[in-house]
Amino acid sequence: MRILVTGGGTGGHVQPALAVIDELRRRDLAIEFLYVGSQTGIEATLALESGIPFRSVTVGKLRRSSKGLRGLLTAKNATDLLRVPVGIVQAMWIVRRFKPDAVLGTGGYVSVPTILASGLQRIPVLTHEQTVTIGLANRLCGRFSTRIALTFEGSRGELPRKLWSRAFVTGNPLRTEIFSGDRTRAISTFGFDVERSAIPCVYVTGGAQGSRILNRGVQGAAEVLLRSSRVLHQCGAADALEMMRFAESLPADLRGRYRIRPFIGREEIGDAFALADVVVSRAGAGTVTELSALGKPAVFVPLEPSSRDEQLRNAQRLVQAGGAVLVRQADFNADSLLAAVQPLLESESMRRNMSTSLQALSTPNATGDLAGALLELGSR
Repeated sequence: MRILVTGGGTGGHVQPALAVIDELRRRDLAIEFLYVGSQTGIEATLALESGIPFRSVTVGKLRRSSKGLRGLLTAKNATDLLRVPVGIVQAMWIVRRFKPDAVLGTGGYVSVPTILASGLQRIPVLTHEQTVTIGLANRLCGRFSTRIALTFEGSRGELPRKLWSRAFVTGNPLRTEIFSGDRTRAISTFGFDVERSAIPCVYVTGGAQGSRILNRGVQGAAEVLLRSSRVLHQCGAADALEMMRFAESLPADLRGRYRIRPFIGREEIGDAFALADVVVSRAGAGTVTELSALGKPAVFVPLEPSSRDEQLRNAQRLVQAGGAVLVRQADFNADSLLAAVQPLLESESMRRNMSTSLQALSTPNATGDLAGALLELGSR
C-alpha cells in the first residue's frame, strides 16, 4: 500500500501525521509513505528526521486581517495567491507518479495543493482537524475529502451541512515519545541538581518557534519563581542567545535551577513532560491534547490573533473542565505569570485535581482510530 501524507506550517499540523505513520509502522505492514509539504516548513525537517521520503510543492498562505476584506488586499496575499495554482500542478504530478492508495491531510495551508490534486484525481482522502475550530485550509480541503476526522464533536457544526455525513470523531493523535519520559533521568538530562529532585518544575514552552511574549514574562518573574521551583524553558531559536545571556546574569544561587533550550526534540520531549509539574505554554491543538493525556496542569497564554480564536477556544475547553488557568496575551507579564503559577506550585492537591480533570478529556485511542480509518480507505 502507498500512503501520501501532507500537512504542516506548524508542529501542531505535523505531529499528528507523524503519530499515525509511527502507528502504522509498528503494525509491521507493507506500506510505502511519502510526505509532501513546503521545503521551508517544519514538516520538511521533521519528516526527514523520521526517515520519511519528502517532496516539496509551492504553497501560498492567506494572511487574514481584523480590517476585513480590505485587510486581505495586500501584496503578499496577491503573490501567494498566484503560488497556489503552481503548487497544485506540482502536486498533480507527484500524485500521478506516486500513485497513492490513500492520502492523509492534517491541515495547514501547505496541505491545500496536495489535497486538491488528490481529490481531482479521485484518490481517497482523509482529512484531520486538530482544533475546536475548523481552519480555512481544512474547510476548503473538506470538499475534496472522502472522510473528515475531527478532534471534537462540537466541530461538526462548523462544516457545511452536506459534509456532515463524511465527518467522524477520533480525537487528536499523540506522538508516543511524550509517554516515554522518566523524571529521574530528566533531572540529569537537563542538568539540574539531583540533590534537590523534590523541587517542583515549571516547563515553559512557546512551541517549536518559541514565544517572545512568554520569554519576556519569564525574564521578569524568574528570580521570584526560582526561589520555590526549577524552570525548564524552551525559548525558540530567535531568542536563544538573549535568553542564555539572561540565564548567566541570574544570581549564582538560582542559576542552577534554570535551564534554557532553544528547542526540545523528540528524543527529549518525554523527559521534559515527565519533569514538569506545571506547564506554561501557548494553546495550540497539539499542546492542549498532549497535556490532557498526560494530566499536566497548565497555564495557557493563547496566541492572539489566531485563526478564528482557535487557541483561545482550545484553552477555554480545558479551563472549563478545571484543568488549566487562562491568561490573555494582552494581560500577560511577569506579575500575571507569578499570580497564575505560584498557587499551583504551592498546592499539590490542586495540581492532582487538575490532572484528574484533564485526563477525563483525553482520547487515548485517537492514533489507532485514525490509522485504522486511513487503512480502510487505502484498502478500497
